[in-house]
Amino acid sequence: MSLLIFVTVLWAFSFSLIGAYLAGQVDSYFAVLTRILLAGLVFLPVFRWRGCDSRTALGLMAIGAVQLGLMYLFYYQSFLLLSVPEVLLFTIFTPVYIALLYDLLERRFSPWNLLVAVLAVAGAAIIRWDQPAGNFWRGFLVVQGANLCFAVGQVAYKQFMQRRPALQAHTAFAWFYLGAGIVALSAWLLIGKPDYPTTPVQWAVLLWLGLVASGLGYYLWNQGATRVSAGTLAAMNNALIPAGLLVNLLIWNRDADLSRLGLGGGIIVAAVLVSEWRVRRQTHGATQSAGKTHG
Repeated sequence: MSLLIFVTVLWAFSFSLIGAYLAGQVDSYFAVLTRILLAGLVFLPVFRWRGCDSRTALGLMAIGAVQLGLMYLFYYQSFLLLSVPEVLLFTIFTPVYIALLYDLLERRFSPWNLLVAVLAVAGAAIIRWDQPAGNFWRGFLVVQGANLCFAVGQVAYKQFMQRRPALQAHTAFAWFYLGAGIVALSAWLLIGKPDYPTTPVQWAVLLWLGLVASGLGYYLWNQGATRVSAGTLAAMNNALIPAGLLVNLLIWNRDADLSRLGLGGGIIVAAVLVSEWRVRRQTHGATQSAGKTHG
């Protein structure tokens, strides 16, 4: 879970950086394409294209196309319709999507995973349940598109890697960005506009988002996703909301209700801890049963 916590802190800055320096100033499709290309460059030095069979390569490309490519197209458009806090608010449904998708792929239904996800949603709702103005429903639907893509990608990657325990993820992760890049390049060529960064700050933000937030962040997040339960993964997705709002408050001096931030953040943390406790209890119980059997 330490990887997910680290990336949560890393990504907490992304919402405000996009909202303050890129949204409405730099073409969103160009920003997405640049961010993905920079992220792919991070993994080129360790990329071994011959060490990966075609099925594995295509699988990673498909996951990248959905989790990163399509998700970013929705995500960046949402900042043109909503404020940063509103975008954060509408991401609260991602844990529910993750819990339901994971159970669907496993051909089962786990009320526990859904309960943990709902707890995380409740905590996030306490933090940011205001009355959004402007393009409410359109913005809501756009963010849900991003949420679904991100959820599908996480669940698919977790399942994908569980079936390939011998695969060295860092040597093949460039395929993930190649799939995302194809989607981003197609969108930019078809509907992109010639609105490029005009200041050093905007280029610096794109470099940070591409090399660090996307390049390092998505690899570590997906690796972390393979090491935790579906319930914990679902709940950790909403830890971004208090983290993102805290950054927005401390650096950009935006108003935030600290009591709601503390209460909602506490519920999200509790959801994660309860999920981890249950997983450890199940593991301990299985170990004891195995010991009795062998004894």
